[in-house]
Amino acid sequence: MASRLKKGSAIAAAAIACVSTFEGLRTVAYRDPVGIPTVCFGETRGVKMGDSYTVAQCKEMLGDGLKEFETGMRACMKQPDQVPAGAYVAFLSFSWNVGTGAFCKSTLVRKLNSGDVTGACNELTKWDRAAGIRLPGLTKRRVAERALCLNGIPT
Repeated sequence: MASRLKKGSAIAAAAIACVSTFEGLRTVAYRDPVGIPTVCFGETRGVKMGDSYTVAQCKEMLGDGLKEFETGMRACMKQPDQVPAGAYVAFLSFSWNVGTGAFCKSTLVRKLNSGDVTGACNELTKWDRAAGIRLPGLTKRRVAERALCLNGIPT
């Protein structure tokens, strides 16, 4: 499957910057706001409390994880290579945060696949809850992802 996360590409750099900024870096496992063991840049898969990583390991984990999430995200998009770069990065950040299953089942993807990129971007701000609780950090993240998503889309 194709990828837009080529090493050294602007999209790869933007995706890493976006996710790492929103997630922050913690090298020792902690519980996120809803109690899920998390480490590094928001990695939850296979994480156990007490796990510890170096910064280099966290960066490698993020790069590998973004490629995996990109594959899952692209599988749900009808024309992933036609999605504007800012929207692509925003959708990848969103997928990293909510999971590709939620991404693929979302109204956001339905709108995107029907050609309504602006409508898809506007769906992002509806996803600011975890376990039913609105989290200020998620609200900020979704507002920023929406702005990135809309950047460069003709009005």
